[in-house]
Amino acid sequence: MALDETNPFAAPSTLPFAFPPFDAVRHEHYRPAFDAGVAEQRYEVAAITGNPDPATFVNTIEALERTGTLLDRTMRVFLELANSMATPEMQELESELMPELSAHRDAVLLDQELFARVDAIHTAASSTRSDLSEEQRRLVERHHTDFVRAGAGLAPAQLVRLKALNDEISRATTTFGSTLLAETNAGALRVSDRAQLDGLSEDAIGAAAAAAKDRDLEGYVITLSSPTIQPAISSLRDREMRRRLHEASTTRGMHGGDHDTRALVSRIASLRAERAGLLGYPHHAAYVVADQTAGTTKAVTGMLDAMVARAVANLAGERARIEAAMRADGIDGAVKPWDWAYYAAKVKAATYDVDTAALRPYFSLDRVLHDGVFFAAEKLYGLTFVERLDLPAYAPDVRTYEVRDGTDGTDGTDGTVLGLFVCDWFARPTKRGGAWMDEFVTQSRLLDQRPVVVVCLNVPKPAEGQPVLMSVDEVRTAFHEFGHALHGLFSDVTYPRIAGTEVPRDFVEFPSQVNEMWAWDPAVLANYAKHHETGEGRHFPRTSPIA
Repeated sequence: MALDETNPFAAPSTLPFAFPPFDAVRHEHYRPAFDAGVAEQRYEVAAITGNPDPATFVNTIEALERTGTLLDRTMRVFLELANSMATPEMQELESELMPELSAHRDAVLLDQELFARVDAIHTAASSTRSDLSEEQRRLVERHHTDFVRAGAGLAPAQLVRLKALNDEISRATTTFGSTLLAETNAGALRVSDRAQLDGLSEDAIGAAAAAAKDRDLEGYVITLSSPTIQPAISSLRDREMRRRLHEASTTRGMHGGDHDTRALVSRIASLRAERAGLLGYPHHAAYVVADQTAGTTKAVTGMLDAMVARAVANLAGERARIEAAMRADGIDGAVKPWDWAYYAAKVKAATYDVDTAALRPYFSLDRVLHDGVFFAAEKLYGLTFVERLDLPAYAPDVRTYEVRDGTDGTDGTDGTVLGLFVCDWFARPTKRGGAWMDEFVTQSRLLDQRPVVVVCLNVPKPAEGQPVLMSVDEVRTAFHEFGHALHGLFSDVTYPRIAGTEVPRDFVEFPSQVNEMWAWDPAVLANYAKHHETGEGRHFPRTSPIA
């Protein structure tokens, strides 16, 4: 089916790096672009399977890499905005499109004629006589694995059941995501008395006031973040407030009514288990880990088992120190879950003279970004960053930077432009919790594409006119997610299927884990950890590998 040429997804974006034309995209553009994209890829796949020539790398694998470009550019925008701009109309459309997208993927990956061609190439690529490059061999292996894990080798009757399972899993997981977001927003803790916020920093109290104002409420609102332990618990002096906040977080989806997720979770687990069995795995965990670097659940549990004794010993020691601190405050009895983070912070402050709450004034968002995250990337990799104010944003406060591998142009050269980095750091009611990196455009020499990566955090936005100050965990998360962004930006491959972060899920965390360590390097820390009012820095005496 032809797509109206006025639809912004109808052709590749003419903006630099094929940057999505967010200012032109309207909600009504997604559905027709999706339908046209599905139809286009079905036609392209049919052309591959209908080719009378024997299967070759070029006429099958490379041809498959070229399929679905319309669907890809549409869904990369839609899926990212469905996470970060999840309005009711976006959630409604997501609930329609995701089962259809699942069915479309099944139609491609369970196409027996297509699998036969891929399988033949896979067999030939395993031969010592194969003239494929290392990258091409990896691509063949990746595609073959995709087909096998999707169930391409199953009997016809099994395929019917598999498709039904995939459809139901897609519907259930989409519903779970939207229900959890609604429950997270509904479960935000409303506070009328400022005294109950004793212990929180002024900027955190300001953010709570701003959250209440955004909801047309009086007083304050502490919004819920994705982890079970909420950041405010480590600072709130009011034990009852800590308990309320902990329980609001840990009982999400368990209150009955429209936002209860318990039946959904049970159903998803059951469906996944049945699918894993159909595909020849003992359980869903085995299915997932089989395609990761760990390989088996035995390898994973073996590593975890080796840590248990030491972890339990550390836990016992920490519990004793925490309960001693509680007794000093006149609280008898065992430590409760809502006490742990608060008293752990007190013990740390008393033992090491480290008060993480007192560090917030030294972690202003702009300094963390420019003088921390970008500074480390410049020193380590020679990157420079130039803000692109000419490119449209999909939400207020979203910023875009051109990433150059080399000079910033001050010496008369431009350097090599790697791609674009989109920075979306503020929380909002339509944004799912947590932090993540994604790509609006993936790097590929085959498709002549350079990467456009986006990093989303959930830093609470303060009251108007107040500074944006970050917690220690938020600073660590910023560096962590930028490690994923670097992974995408440094991608230099021919084929999109193996570009950027298209690697095993457990390996994908390696670059991010490495990058977050640079947040605390003395030279990096001294460059960004400066008081937002006085500009005062801290002295970090340890040596640093960054000059």
